[in-house]
Amino acid sequence: MASFRAQSAELQAVLSAFAVQAAAVDTIAGLVAEALLAGRTLFTCGNGGSAADAMHLAEELVGRYRSNRRPLAGLCLNADGGALTCIANDFGYTQVFARPLAALGQPGDILVVFSTSGNSPNILEALHVARSRGMLSVALLGNAGGPALPLADHALVVPSQASARIQEVHGLILHALCEEIEERTSATR
Repeated sequence: MASFRAQSAELQAVLSAFAVQAAAVDTIAGLVAEALLAGRTLFTCGNGGSAADAMHLAEELVGRYRSNRRPLAGLCLNADGGALTCIANDFGYTQVFARPLAALGQPGDILVVFSTSGNSPNILEALHVARSRGMLSVALLGNAGGPALPLADHALVVPSQASARIQEVHGLILHALCEEIEERTSATR
């Protein structure tokens, strides 16, 4: 069993390696903030622990991150158990994110996917739908990015094979997005 100290050291090493993507995080945060402030909707999705990250980002937009501001349009595609099971039953699990995105997504909206591997077929299908609908797509990935990497307009790949470390960095990224959004929102009041 790895000690907390060992896990902390591993996370610090991953963060150091990821730091070369800081400018890309800032660019993506700016694009997301601009779209939300223009009235666009941000859709999120993920599987397992990444589903929790997807819900976290959407709820921070509708609720708040640190400061009181107007609610922003964030919708997590994995948050509706009824829709997930209906779509999985009738169309297959690969369609659980793609189908609602095809119903609700509009040109200029944003899709943010969370995947530690970039291999999940339902994530790949959602990215295809986003592209076909003229949406901006952002993939928060791990490992080498997997097949999701070339399907996203913008991708951030955490250089680790450990799902826990990848998800920890994804949490930091989603909070960086929230910081940028709230800074811009308070500037436009």
